[in-house]
Amino acid sequence: MNLANKLTIFRIILVPIMVIIPFFGIKGDFLGIPITWLIVDFIFIIASITDKLDGYIARKNNEITTFGKFADPLADKILVLAAMIILVEAVKLPAWIPIIVVAREFIVSGYRLIAVEKGGKVIAASFWGKLKTATQMTAIILAFVDINPFGAIFYGTLQGPAFAINLLTTALMIISTLATIFSGYDYLKNGKELFK
Repeated sequence: MNLANKLTIFRIILVPIMVIIPFFGIKGDFLGIPITWLIVDFIFIIASITDKLDGYIARKNNEITTFGKFADPLADKILVLAAMIILVEAVKLPAWIPIIVVAREFIVSGYRLIAVEKGGKVIAASFWGKLKTATQMTAIILAFVDINPFGAIFYGTLQGPAFAINLLTTALMIISTLATIFSGYDYLKNGKELFK
């Protein structure tokens, strides 16, 4: 097994570790941020780095494998959805955001299955897909260290750094959700010939 695939497996292994950390009830905080969420955030950041690293290594060393093509996008989806569900459970994120993400992933996965079966061309990631990934990862990283829930800025009670962090988290999460919708639409629009 090559290094890129090992990094992909490592990313998958990090997910259950990230999920169980909040159950330990770690006491204390750093700059007002609970240690638990800092640890979870650190794990998510490491996993996100391996996402970029495994693809780069596979392309650089010409080690793209069938396992990698299957496991890499699967690991990405597991990581993002696990992080979002943790945030929903912690009342840091409304459930409608991961619901949209899941719906989009089902649509895109279904399209890809049809494309493979019909011998169609798989559509490359569009501007919306790249925007979705960048804003989604950044928003999740910020959401873990944001001590206020999504959209708390609209209540008019936040000030100073808390306001700035929540504003950035909320804005990026909204942008990523819109990009998720538009990227899903792109797949359907560009693949409409397959459905005929």
